[in-house]
Amino acid sequence: MTTRIIRSLRKRFRRAFKPRTVSIFGVKLIAADERVPPYLQDLMYREVYEDTERNILLKILKPSARVLEIGTGVGFIAALAAAICGQDNVSTYEANSSLASLIRDNFRLNQLEPHLVLKAVTSDGRTVSFHQAENVISSSIFDRKIVGHTIEVESVKFSHILDRHRPDVLIMDVEGAEDELLRIPGFGSVQHIPVELQRTSSAGIRWMS
Repeated sequence: MTTRIIRSLRKRFRRAFKPRTVSIFGVKLIAADERVPPYLQDLMYREVYEDTERNILLKILKPSARVLEIGTGVGFIAALAAAICGQDNVSTYEANSSLASLIRDNFRLNQLEPHLVLKAVTSDGRTVSFHQAENVISSSIFDRKIVGHTIEVESVKFSHILDRHRPDVLIMDVEGAEDELLRIPGFGSVQHIPVELQRTSSAGIRWMS
């Protein structure tokens, strides 16, 4: 109850004073109006941004575990993993190059530098049409019929990066494109796979690990 009250007070303070950064479980994130859209800023203010994924990772990540993330978003999960496992043990891939400066600035804010690759990940390494949504956290190589525009992006072959990074933990949050990647025959050294499964583009999610 006390924790809930404290979070509520912090949320009210943030909405009133519009801080340029927020801290969620020790990870600092840029929340300035000109850097993040209002809906994302509100999730940060309420400390519920990526809360399901965050809570699972806090249980399974161990120091020195190797982490591969597909779908960096604004860099929160990669920074959290780097803080726990060490930045040299975390590699993260993001197809939406428009997020590059925000991701890197969030990493710098936390004095962390996990390995960032600005490419999509596919089963075969083909060039793909990437649907860059106005709602940045809904962008995907999977066409979810969301307002935005389409660009062509390079990808890397999934099996190649599994061989290269040999992760213990594989994190996927690519808004529906997980279906293609989960069909490969093997995942090598991977022990845990937190993955977002969309029943529909707007319905609930569930996680597995």
